[in-house]
Amino acid sequence: MVSRVIPVDPFDLVIFGGTGDLARRKILPGLYRRFQDEQMPDTARIIGVARSDMDTEGYRAFVSEAVREFISKKKCDPKVLSAFLDRLCFVQVDAVGEQGWDKLKAEIRDEHVQAFYFSVGPNLFGPIAERLHRHGIAGPEARIVVEKPFGHDQATARALNQVLARHFDEGQIYRIDHYLGKETVQNLMALRFGNMLFEPLWNAQYVDHIQITVAETVGVEGRGSYYDKSGAMRDMVQNHLMQLLCLTAMEPPSKFEPDAVRDEKLKIIRALDPVTSDDIVRGQYRGGDSVATYLQDAETDASTTESFVAMKLHISNWRWNGTPFYLRTGKRLRARMSEIVVRFKEPPHSIFEEDTGQSANELSIRLQPNEGMDLKVTIKEPGLGGMRLIDVPLDMTFAEALGDDVADAPDAYERLIMDVIRGNQTLFMRGDEVEAAWAWTDPIIAGWVDRRDKPRLYDAFSTGPEEALMLLHKDGRRWREIRE
Repeated sequence: MVSRVIPVDPFDLVIFGGTGDLARRKILPGLYRRFQDEQMPDTARIIGVARSDMDTEGYRAFVSEAVREFISKKKCDPKVLSAFLDRLCFVQVDAVGEQGWDKLKAEIRDEHVQAFYFSVGPNLFGPIAERLHRHGIAGPEARIVVEKPFGHDQATARALNQVLARHFDEGQIYRIDHYLGKETVQNLMALRFGNMLFEPLWNAQYVDHIQITVAETVGVEGRGSYYDKSGAMRDMVQNHLMQLLCLTAMEPPSKFEPDAVRDEKLKIIRALDPVTSDDIVRGQYRGGDSVATYLQDAETDASTTESFVAMKLHISNWRWNGTPFYLRTGKRLRARMSEIVVRFKEPPHSIFEEDTGQSANELSIRLQPNEGMDLKVTIKEPGLGGMRLIDVPLDMTFAEALGDDVADAPDAYERLIMDVIRGNQTLFMRGDEVEAAWAWTDPIIAGWVDRRDKPRLYDAFSTGPEEALMLLHKDGRRWREIRE
């Protein structure tokens, strides 16, 4: 199978924060890969912008080092890299002052797609948007890309939306969540809406419950000052897990186009019931002999910020009435794993003996590692001795099933940046969607603040607090094991 790479229109991509960590690790190496796969037109240009005292040659050296560090030696072709670097330039700009904006304007071409990537803190979104408008740099069809965190709560998210709306229409604003660029996340929509096999069963009549897990082995080291002001609820649940929930639970859109998809996601967020204190568990890792505690990583003496959240929630609509969704995410857990598990109900009547081993079907959609899907089905165990049933997985690991097409597939940032250039907002969050997610999240956070709840401590590289297990145990269910 040969992957089809569709070139995009000629563009000027300006990366504010062009010397930052995200640009170095993800954006610039990803753009190199798109160039190497001949998806980037010869006339495309990438303009790095930062306050750093650097010129274009210095920036090209910086990008060359980043590409060599984050692209495998097998994929890092010196000739291709040299040609890629020729498309780069650097402009020193003061985001909150007036230095460099006229120079930046001189680099932007009106006849090309104009994209401005705000790889900076949210406090700079407004000043940059205002100066792009005031200096006449961004044309009427220009696009801006903004990174999370998009607000700290509903009020700040609404304020950011209003600031950006003063200078850009909603159709020009791309709020990026890299989880939506993952191959498996998009395959979730293909699985649901492209196969008659699953969609008729994708409802409360046949589904017992759904689990969504995003587990990390890393702690908060290096991000402690930011993370201790946000916590797992703001950092992961309000955006990443919320997006996975929406794509799993939403109704079929009328078309696969931006507003049709985002309308259905918004309906799910607005249909979420409030979460009671009995249905949520917060945790904080305590480290070990050779592993720092959360307090040490966050460089604080005391904190009630959670590094783990597990919750049970319900969606009040016809499709999901009575079917619980269980979400959990945490740091310093046993393994790095992102997974959506759809547990179907058991057959209403079994014709087999009770001890034959028959159990419910289960669909597992793995986002990382080893992207793929498996469906657990019940079959007869081979051999003599009567009707003994066993569960076996029908496994489709993408790397095994599709070979090099998966190994060479664009990562999330590559795919999303190319969607920006194409003007396709399907995989980006809309302003009202972000505000609705915060409207649901804020009361949950306010509740544990008012109750002065403290997170439960859990051992590093465990599955989280024991209390999280009880969320399912009290319902007669179990979490899927956290494993590589």
